[in-house]
Amino acid sequence: MEETDIKLRADGIQKKVISPGKGELSTFPDGTKVKFHYRTSLCDGTVLDDSRMMGGRSKPMELILGKKFKLPVWEQVVTTMREGEIADFTCDVKHTALYPLVSLSLRNISHGKDPLEGQRHCCGIAQVHSHHSMGHSDLDKLQANPQPLVFTLEMLEILPPGSFQLEIWAMTDEEKMQAIPQIHEEGNALFKSGDITAAAEKYYSAIACLKNLQMKERPGDDLWMKLDLMITPLLLDYCQCKQLLGQYYEVLEHCSSIINKYDDNVKAYFKRGKAHAAVWNEAEARDDFDKVIKLDPSLETSVAKELRAMEDRIREKQKEEKGRYKNLFNYSSKAPAAASTVRSVFHLITKF
Repeated sequence: MEETDIKLRADGIQKKVISPGKGELSTFPDGTKVKFHYRTSLCDGTVLDDSRMMGGRSKPMELILGKKFKLPVWEQVVTTMREGEIADFTCDVKHTALYPLVSLSLRNISHGKDPLEGQRHCCGIAQVHSHHSMGHSDLDKLQANPQPLVFTLEMLEILPPGSFQLEIWAMTDEEKMQAIPQIHEEGNALFKSGDITAAAEKYYSAIACLKNLQMKERPGDDLWMKLDLMITPLLLDYCQCKQLLGQYYEVLEHCSSIINKYDDNVKAYFKRGKAHAAVWNEAEARDDFDKVIKLDPSLETSVAKELRAMEDRIREKQKEEKGRYKNLFNYSSKAPAAASTVRSVFHLITKF
């Protein structure tokens, strides 16, 4: 242990054991999977990230050693830990310069976003030294002023190679391409069973994987287009889940992105029309449903059903609002001092 500490200090890393682990120290061959909780702090104690609270939930980090994770120092320090061990690692700037990018990806993932959102198509060092905002003030400051960081890690599990099934992010590009159809089917099975949230997570995982592969290609090239055509049905299935979960604005955003590229996609127009109707965008909903019928007249009955449902909701809403205004008017008649003012307001409201 003392020899390990000496090597770490020589490389600009100081380790402080908070709670010792159990068992013998693993040899950590390439392909070993480690699961751990992490908390990242500035040296003054300011917490940047905590895996127990990312995105409002507790989700440990998982790494497969030898896969060239963007933050190599994490691969380095975990190989000094036993299962159950908790330790602080204070790391020099040379180890932490890329942390803003890593943190951005982790934050995106925790909120169900594309892990590459906000990152430019360039190398990591170029991104770190560019001056664009990352969308988080603390990461912007850290990017502009790199500094040592403290990583508090709790080692939860160490799995030797071959003892677990590879997750999609740990696969080679070829393995990912082969796995996507299976992941899509798993999402479909979850959807049919009624587990909409889990289905959405499956679809999202496959989409993020394909977008990662797409980032390596030139937009518009044959392979880029092939990947985009694989993304589209997954994104539509993802939107179906989000529609059922009441996340209508996300549906509007994703369907619009599809329509901007494929303006003859009937499903995208239909799902966007339903989302517009759900958020009271009546004119936009009617426009989308009109487009659906023009592209596929066989869907006229389905569109008519959606329009009737929207009109029923609008009438019900107008009835509720009229009732509220009536109650306001009745109240004003019992308060002479304010009656004229309230009647004037009521007149203006009902006029429009």
